[in-house]
Amino acid sequence: MKIGFIGLGIMGKPMAKNLIKAGHELVVYDISQAPVDELREAGAKPAASCKAVAEECGVVITMLPNSPHVKEAVLAKGGVLDGAKPGTVLIDMSSIAPGASQEIARACAQKGVKMIDAPVSGGEPKAIDGSLSIMAGGDRDVFLGVRDCILLKMGASAVYCGDVGAGNTTKLANQVIVACNIAAAAEALTLAKKAGVDPALVFDAIKGGLAGSTVLNAKAPMMIGGNFKPGFKVDLHIKDLGNALETGHDVGAPLPLTAAVMEMLQTLRADGRGQDDHSSLANYYAKVSGAKIGG
Repeated sequence: MKIGFIGLGIMGKPMAKNLIKAGHELVVYDISQAPVDELREAGAKPAASCKAVAEECGVVITMLPNSPHVKEAVLAKGGVLDGAKPGTVLIDMSSIAPGASQEIARACAQKGVKMIDAPVSGGEPKAIDGSLSIMAGGDRDVFLGVRDCILLKMGASAVYCGDVGAGNTTKLANQVIVACNIAAAAEALTLAKKAGVDPALVFDAIKGGLAGSTVLNAKAPMMIGGNFKPGFKVDLHIKDLGNALETGHDVGAPLPLTAAVMEMLQTLRADGRGQDDHSSLANYYAKVSGAKIGG
């Protein structure tokens, strides 16, 4: 199948490569030339614009940073809708505001284009090994038509969550839980450090109990080792929590814990740590407590 792929960043590039490995023919576009060249070497065909991608492909995937970028790629002059034919399927795998997904879907419908929102969770490591968790919203039949042959070539699971926007609402819920979990882990390990107990031993003791989680297992070793190489950047989590808070305000859902963690992340950004992994929340606690978990 010929698939268009727009957005070859930290997540999009390995996802696109996995589609090539699965035997799909890819037409790709990105505003940066280096990942386009890398995908060309992997077997993809470069395109000159989002419109050009859509002109060649019956399925187009977008994997972009935030709502304005997706709107620009799809709705603007020279965008996907300028090149798409009726019946084209747009799979937006970006993590954006649910309301933006619904707005884009309405514009797509006017052109006869079918859209699902299908954001992912798992970060760069799972994008590379093709084991992402995918949560999707839109027409159920459209979802089922692309689930096995496309989505599950990039992910270990793909779950239908409801109408357009439901995928991104589910992703926001995921990001709220992840952010609060990382902050709780940083807070707990800082407590251990300040009390004179080795955080590594605390982690080893609690990881098999009720406090254990995928987040704890992934992020506590990074905090203990002082390794904040980004798998998922602080700046990106700020974007996601901003969308979560906006959506919460719109629907009347209180998010006080999310707001608190958002302020911690904003402090990290102000300190020049926006490109750190979100496990750098440990550095917020180091700043206010004077004790580094891994120090």
